[in-house]
Amino acid sequence: MNGTKYDYVIIGGGLAGASAAEGIREVDTKGSVLLIGSEPRLPYHRPPLTKGLWSGKKKLEDIFVRNEDFYTGQNIDVRHGVKAISLDPTAKSVTDGDGREYRFGKLLLATGGVPNRLRIPGGDLEGVIYYRFLDDYLNLSPLVKEGKSVVVIGGGFIGTEIAAALCQRNLNVTMVFPETYPCSRIFPGSVGIHVLEEYRHRGITVLTGDAPSEIEKRNISFLVKTNRGQTLDTDFVIAGIGITPSAELAQAAGLAVGDGITVNSFLQTSHPDIYAAGDNAQFTEQQFMTAVRVEHWDNALNQGKCAGRNMAGAREPYAYMSYFFSDLFDFGYEAVGRIDSRLETHADWQKENEKGIVYYLMDGVIHGMLMCNVWGKVDAARISIQNNVSRAQADLREAV
Repeated sequence: MNGTKYDYVIIGGGLAGASAAEGIREVDTKGSVLLIGSEPRLPYHRPPLTKGLWSGKKKLEDIFVRNEDFYTGQNIDVRHGVKAISLDPTAKSVTDGDGREYRFGKLLLATGGVPNRLRIPGGDLEGVIYYRFLDDYLNLSPLVKEGKSVVVIGGGFIGTEIAAALCQRNLNVTMVFPETYPCSRIFPGSVGIHVLEEYRHRGITVLTGDAPSEIEKRNISFLVKTNRGQTLDTDFVIAGIGITPSAELAQAAGLAVGDGITVNSFLQTSHPDIYAAGDNAQFTEQQFMTAVRVEHWDNALNQGKCAGRNMAGAREPYAYMSYFFSDLFDFGYEAVGRIDSRLETHADWQKENEKGIVYYLMDGVIHGMLMCNVWGKVDAARISIQNNVSRAQADLREAV
């Protein structure tokens, strides 16, 4: 059989893939490792793309997970700018877009996800930015000048963060999204309305309950038309409307796929020598025993590491409860557990809707905590959730 043989092949050059390589090396210091990434650079952290790079708190060189010397020193082969196009589970081989074949002992699919696209006239126009990758930042950043205008489509994580970042760079920002307030999937109404009012106070035009119906190119600018009759002339259009997990390789290879690539508690797919981790993996969350797919930095970091260790023989179930975080102007938060605005919520505020803890409850038991401008309490919150503590028992009042 042709092809280079590796003990471990990782498809995906993001945080989950990089963390998996480190996890492998924690258990197996000698096995051959190949990391394949479709982007033309080393793995990097995504949060700075909508936060620190714009504020100046991060420099470009700060965002990479590891430098070239690390991978060389750990004897990890890295092929970036290479896309895997086919997987043969029986032959245990992967083929890339250049026709090269790689055989593996164990394989990780850490292929992440691709941005959802607008299915409207003009949604595929050149210059409409589906913001997710470092190239998006690198292409946009030199063009951003004070007084320019941008329409941000979407009111979730990407939309709220990039809108705040560009507003702070003195752009004229308009947001358009169909919900009644930002981040409506996670914020209870009072918090969401507070954030909405803060955005408007900062000078952002926020069009709630609306969505784009058409985008036109006008020389070097764009014209965005909405369902409710608004017409927006703008220099830039940025869409952040979620992602679709990249599961095509797994599906074509006959692996089990649901909302992402289905894995067991050890992060194995339906083929025992093929694993998945990160944004593309659907797993059973151990605290609540529900099938989930998590698109956050902390999950990619820890799930990737666990997958790598298990590929190398550790056999450790993934039981970690990840957290997520954001900074929206002066409103920063950390959240852990099941953060779902459809659950019953109760808040303990020091300053209403600005500083305090929101508890997400089911049958009086804490399932999640949103800590608004309260820091350093993620571990304590996680323990309370894991111990099925009721809100009345939660020992976090000293934080607020």
